[in-house]
Amino acid sequence: MAQYFILLIISALISIALAFGPAPLQDFCVADPTSTARGNRGLACKNPTLVQANDFFFSGLQSPGNTTNPYGASIIPVTVATLPGLNTLGISIARLDLAPNGVIPPHLHPRGSEILTVLEGSLQVGFVTSNPGYNHFNKTLQAGDVFVVPVGLVHYQFNAGSGNTVVIAALNSESPGIIAIPTAIFGAKPDIGSDYLATTFQLDKKIVDQLLAKF
Repeated sequence: MAQYFILLIISALISIALAFGPAPLQDFCVADPTSTARGNRGLACKNPTLVQANDFFFSGLQSPGNTTNPYGASIIPVTVATLPGLNTLGISIARLDLAPNGVIPPHLHPRGSEILTVLEGSLQVGFVTSNPGYNHFNKTLQAGDVFVVPVGLVHYQFNAGSGNTVVIAALNSESPGIIAIPTAIFGAKPDIGSDYLATTFQLDKKIVDQLLAKF
């Protein structure tokens, strides 16, 4: 009986360890941009003796992004690609700027949940749950409001106000990834077959061809 409980305790400890991931074995693991090595827990570590303060520093969120594009929106991401010191830390941040009627198209982050904080203006935000419900949760946010989007769910942002909107988004991954739904479907290389897309979306093939040409 005692051995049984010992096995249960060991199994529980293993489960907890796997759930939280391995504890860090060093103070930091700054990403080494010169290395081609890749791992599921992050990029290769830079030699600690070569690490500098700038490896933990990024400047650029103080200025608005360029919203003069078809979407009327801009995203300035701060991930491990632009801030090497984020490597293995499981955090990242981004600035979102949306002009009036600006949109950030439906998208998902395969490796991170997202928490949005509105700094200026207003923002319509929503996400859709998975099958079978496909429930749509949406909210209009004002300055100071916070909204969270669970990992892997399709979500969007829209500025329905008359002024500019500024948002800070934080994610629990240094490399959360982004899959923009319209681009993934109509901008895939090579193209997804137009006949298939016409049937899937119940659209005329000419309309599908027009959409494919846009992306």
